[in-house]
Amino acid sequence: MNTQSDFPPFDTEFQELNQFILTLVKEYDRGKVKSWDDLDKNVKSFFTPERMDDFETKAPGWKKMASYSDGITLTHVTCVFLGLFMLPEFKSLSEAQQQLAKWIVLFHDIDKIHIRGVKDTMHAFRSGVVAADIMPKIGFPVTGQYDALIRSWSELTVNAFVMENGNSTPKPDNKKLPEILSGIEQLFGENTPATLIAKTVLLHISLSVDPFYPTPSPLTEDEIKRFINLDLFPLLRVMMLVDNEGWSLFDTKVRARQRKDTLKAFANIESIMKGRAI
Repeated sequence: MNTQSDFPPFDTEFQELNQFILTLVKEYDRGKVKSWDDLDKNVKSFFTPERMDDFETKAPGWKKMASYSDGITLTHVTCVFLGLFMLPEFKSLSEAQQQLAKWIVLFHDIDKIHIRGVKDTMHAFRSGVVAADIMPKIGFPVTGQYDALIRSWSELTVNAFVMENGNSTPKPDNKKLPEILSGIEQLFGENTPATLIAKTVLLHISLSVDPFYPTPSPLTEDEIKRFINLDLFPLLRVMMLVDNEGWSLFDTKVRARQRKDTLKAFANIESIMKGRAI
């Protein structure tokens, strides 16, 4: 990771949220948060209208994300944070990587539309665009090309979808990924913190890790080799592990199965990156 340029620590920018998650970890360990309903009550208590307004100021789109289906995505994102703080793979990251992982979780569903029974297959691309727009305002460094390119890159990314015959749901157009991912580097630089955050958010549902929940547009082996490097790999692995936990944290069997499947998938991805797929 190119750390020549500083980036704002999540723990400082979102100090209250960070402390809230630390408290939830303790409550979970004590058996006081043992169901989705328990967590949902804590989430609704923490995110007061005043706090929601504050979050919206720092991360525009937060209130819209939380408005769907009685705040289910807001509780999911909080559950992802809870799983993140307890995840062994997260604990093994460097301090800088841990800060990046927290930013990634914050942004990963920020432009997700939740309608029961309908999959939002493009939310990762849209959330990546939102993250790219927000990060400079928080203090992440940008390149000299940012102002000239951000609008056209955003339009390219949100419109990078295809409609297959007989399917009313769009799916990401991976043929546009070379231009989209290289565009992120033009906006923020190669392997910089902001680039790693934006790429992870954008790709966080692009890998096949769970046979029970098919990926709409999984990366091919060639795309894995082209688009995932050693700096991106651990962040993607952590994000996809905890994204599962954001729904299955309180279901022991499903949680264990998803963790096993995801780790197996990433072992294969690592082998592909090294040129020897399992």
